[in-house]
Amino acid sequence: MTHLAQPVSPVNPTDWGRPRTSPKPEASDAPSIRREIDGDQICILTFDRPDSSANIFDRATLAELDRHLDFLSAADGLKGLVLVSAKKSIFIAGADLLSIFAETRPEALRELIELGQHVFNRIAALPCPTVAAIHGAALGGGCEIALACDWRIASTDAVTRIGLPETQLGLLPAWGGSTRLPRLIGLPKALEIILAGKALAPKPALKCGMVDSLVPREYLLPTALKKIREGKPHRARRFLTNNALVASVIAARLKAQLQKKTRGHYPAVTKALAVVTQGISRSVSASLQLEVEGVEELGKTESTRNLLRLFLLQERAKKLKAGPVAVSSAAENCAVIGAGVMGAGIAQWLSAKKLSVILRDVSADQIARGLSNISKLYAEGTKRHTFTAVEARAGLDRIHPAAAEVPLRNVDFIIEAAVEAMAPKKEIFRTLDALAGEQTILATNTSALSVAEIAAATVHPERVVGIHFFNPVHRMQLVEVVRAPQTSPAAVQRAIQFVQQIGKLPLLVNDSPGFLVNRILIPYLIEAGLLFESGARARDLDEAMLDFGMPMGPLRLLDEVGLDVAHHICGTLAEKFHGRFPVPSLLEKMVQAKMLGRKGGRGFYVHARGKKSPTLNAETEAFRTGDSAHALTREQLQVRMVLLMINEAARCLEEKVVASADDVDFGMVMGTGFAPFRGGPLRHADAVGAAQIVVVMRHWVDTGAAWFQPCKLLEALAERGGTFHSD
Repeated sequence: MTHLAQPVSPVNPTDWGRPRTSPKPEASDAPSIRREIDGDQICILTFDRPDSSANIFDRATLAELDRHLDFLSAADGLKGLVLVSAKKSIFIAGADLLSIFAETRPEALRELIELGQHVFNRIAALPCPTVAAIHGAALGGGCEIALACDWRIASTDAVTRIGLPETQLGLLPAWGGSTRLPRLIGLPKALEIILAGKALAPKPALKCGMVDSLVPREYLLPTALKKIREGKPHRARRFLTNNALVASVIAARLKAQLQKKTRGHYPAVTKALAVVTQGISRSVSASLQLEVEGVEELGKTESTRNLLRLFLLQERAKKLKAGPVAVSSAAENCAVIGAGVMGAGIAQWLSAKKLSVILRDVSADQIARGLSNISKLYAEGTKRHTFTAVEARAGLDRIHPAAAEVPLRNVDFIIEAAVEAMAPKKEIFRTLDALAGEQTILATNTSALSVAEIAAATVHPERVVGIHFFNPVHRMQLVEVVRAPQTSPAAVQRAIQFVQQIGKLPLLVNDSPGFLVNRILIPYLIEAGLLFESGARARDLDEAMLDFGMPMGPLRLLDEVGLDVAHHICGTLAEKFHGRFPVPSLLEKMVQAKMLGRKGGRGFYVHARGKKSPTLNAETEAFRTGDSAHALTREQLQVRMVLLMINEAARCLEEKVVASADDVDFGMVMGTGFAPFRGGPLRHADAVGAAQIVVVMRHWVDTGAAWFQPCKLLEALAERGGTFHSD
């Protein structure tokens, strides 16, 4: 089924960083960089951070690299330098964000920026040819050290990605990325990459000029040595695009576009625009100084701190464990029950991660529709260079359709993604319990129903767990791992490990109606419906929340989810929480009128085929029941909707649906796109202040909106001046 959370492009993995400290750290007993000089007097520096699957830049590693450069600068007859990585899927992932975030000295950020610039400048100034031989992720600082080299060659492997994602973390490339990339590929192309925080696959990186050639991984070093023998490259100066006049025109045009897109909430993109366009007509040293000043300024903003926190929470999720339970082996075989939109999306994702997948449904027609959707996902991925054509074909081959019962005893995980109703789910799990092997985990993808009740239909409820993906599966990183009272610790740990294995971010939640994300989202969507019923204009409701920083307005989100799905989930939660969720009558009326949202062509908006932007649906005016909200300003509408999310988020923490305020914020940002720069609903509540929130909520209660009653935790924090977060 379609779930409530929709795609968002907030926070994304990877780097940041920049440079100089004095004095240099002492050498580590376990070096991160190995040096070898071959018979042709070519130096190979191999990055291989001890006890880690990734190479990153911290002060110690930068200082270690600086010492290698001391040696190379003093060496006689050096013919060239090659930088390589010993890691399976990482060249260099960027800066050590954890140490950056933990740093309290105000001058520390500038020191790190200047250190990185100093070291990379030394590479750029070497008289011999230099080559970055890239396999795996070369992001942020990893991309910037490559840009400091004369040549860049990359492997054709799918794990190879090259880019500068700093703006997604509230920063800008400041170890030379904002200076060197536009000089290499031209100002317009460089801005497209830097402002969007893009990470490019090998072919697009070659096409735009970020790398000079692509070769299979096993030919990286021989090709790098060949480049050394070719000498330093002769590159075009790009006078037509890289000049002050063109830069000023581009800056003026893009600044207006960025303001419209970000609504002023993400200063990193406008600062990056200024640094790149001003630096292009200055000397390299002057441009690098602009980078230093730009990052130092951004580092003081709350939005950057919040985006960095969210990045660290993503990294934490990748290492999450549910306690001291022995880690089992990786999953190899899976089954997905239900070939609808969600089932097909899950099956496609698992097969892309090289798992064998049985796709089961009750009829051949439904299986065929599911396979068609999977083929489209692979075709889109191939077009975006996520897969090669060969990889897409192999992924499709790993899916085994089944319109009848098949043996499931050797399957590691069975994921049910059938109709969102308790009775059929119970029947499915009774059957699966009998068909599955003793070690098979039975998982439900339900978005709101009780996992415990589903598990009660089986003989072995201890192996039943919720694994709740969000729609669309191939875009949404978050997966809620739902622990019912009967679920064994081993099953929970295996589910978490499985989610990590397939490249998703797990959030451990306890079984509760709506779990975390939909539980918090529902009051917000209900309030939007009630306000619309009471006279608020649809455009005002959606624009109010876009101004707040949401990726989509609430009425547009209801259309994307489907009014029938939203009505069902709202009803489920209203039944569980008596009196707290006053479901607007217009949802049922719209469903009866076949206004189901985008999938039906009309809902709050009319979704015409071939048109990107839907138009407001005038038919919805007939569903209004009053005009009490007609005079509310956009700010008042925004406050009402946001306060209900904050209150429900606090209640989830109060009820221990999740373990911490960080879990709440992480789930809402990654699952719904809750304004990433605000850090999540509880981080935002701390910024506003619990006392102020309670005062405003009690005001709305006094007007007759009883559902605004603050929860006990919120009232307690207001009374003692406390916060949800201790830092």
